[in-house]
Order: sequence, then structure tokens, then C-alpha cells
Amino acid sequence: MSLSITENALATATVRLRAAGCVFAEEEAAVLREAAPDESTLNAFVERRAQGEPLEQVVGYADFAGIRVRLRPGVFVPRVRSRLLVDLAVAHKPDVLLDLCCGSGALGLAVRHRLSGLELHAADLDPAATACARDNGVPHVYQGDLFDPLPRHLRVDVLVANVPYVASADIPFLPAEARDHEPLTALDGGPDGLDIFRRVAGSAPKWLSEIGILLSEITEAQERGAIEALRKSGLDGEVITDEDLDARVIRARKV
Repeated sequence: MSLSITENALATATVRLRAAGCVFAEEEAAVLREAAPDESTLNAFVERRAQGEPLEQVVGYADFAGIRVRLRPGVFVPRVRSRLLVDLAVAHKPDVLLDLCCGSGALGLAVRHRLSGLELHAADLDPAATACARDNGVPHVYQGDLFDPLPRHLRVDVLVANVPYVASADIPFLPAEARDHEPLTALDGGPDGLDIFRRVAGSAPKWLSEIGILLSEITEAQERGAIEALRKSGLDGEVITDEDLDARVIRARKV
């Protein structure tokens, strides 16, 4: 934060953000002030946020599950609820983890932050996302459709697949900051939101080690469909929830 940014400028920023509908205007103004080197940049940041750009993309980083990850424009912003994926992955104590549909790489990096010596791999279809994951120091990053770009020999103890799982008909009802500033490919999961999950479940057994598990976020309405997809692939699944995080994760392993 530049010392040249005055309290008056901060107050003006707060007023502008509040007028734009930002519920936590005061807190967001403070974050923008911290990231801005001068008042001119602060004003530009405030205007971008007021136009609906996610706060994390404006400042260029996101704080998630104990780490800070860089974000590029248009890259999926990690959600607080995804911390449940991290907690479950850490509890399994993997030696090798694959972060599929990785975005910025936040999930895998948060697990590695808590497990020293973790061998971390990440993959995404979006070149902006894979570039962002490399920015953040993910050691093995692959660009391509799901498992296609992975080394054939790779076997993982934890497969974290935070796939797009919003039903197509619900996309127009997402908050504008997600709908207008994050790639549709990171959000749209098809008619029932499970299209990509079914593809992941169908191929997961090949990539899981003998102790391997698959972790993925779903909604309550998707539980039955997700369990059925796992059974067809020879996997046994259970749903784990965290009310504080408003999170729901399906965990699967080989039968």
C-alpha cells in the first residue's frame, strides 16, 4: 500500500463500491487500497470492481485455505467452500495428487502447503488457467482435455476434480462476477451439471493408485446422479458435507 493513498480516497472508494452494490464495500475498499501503489491505480481498481469484475481478479490474487495464489484475468476464482476438498485430501495423506480442472492450481497447492513432500500434478483445458498454475509454482502442469495430456504412467493417491457442475439452465442466474468474468467452461456442467463429472468418474479407476480416492464438489440435487455414475465405473462413493462452509463433496474409491 502506498502511503500517498489518503483516508479520504479510501472513503471515496467505499462510497463508490457501496453504490455499485458491493455488500462488503468497506472491506473491499481496504483490500484494493492495500494492492494499489497510488490513488490513480486505486481509482482504476475501484471502477473495475464496481463494473462487476471479481475482487480477486482485480488485485491479482486470492487468499485460499492458508495460501495466496496469483490470478490472471478470466481464471476461475477459488471458492471458500472448496476448503472441504483440501481438508479431505490432506486427511488421506497422499504421496501423489492430481488437481484436475485446476484453474489457478489453488487446491493442489493448498494441500501441498500442509503436506511436505507431496508430488503435485495439475491439468486444465484452458491455457490461461495452466499458465496461472505455472505462475503459482505447480511443478507438473498439463494443458488438455481432462486426462488426455497426462503421462500414461501416472497413478495418483488423490484425484481432486473440481469440475464445472452448474446446470446449464442455471448459468444465467449466477452472480455477474462469475457469469461475466469466469470462463463458461469452468462453470457449465451440462443439463444436470454432471456431464464432466461422469467423464471423470468413467476414467478415474485407470489413474487411481490402490489406495487412491476421487474428490469432487456436487450439489445436494446431484447426489443420486453422481453416485450412479461412480457405480457404473466400479467406484464406491459417499457424500460428505460441511455446514459451516456450505460445502458438499463426493468421495469415491475403487470397490
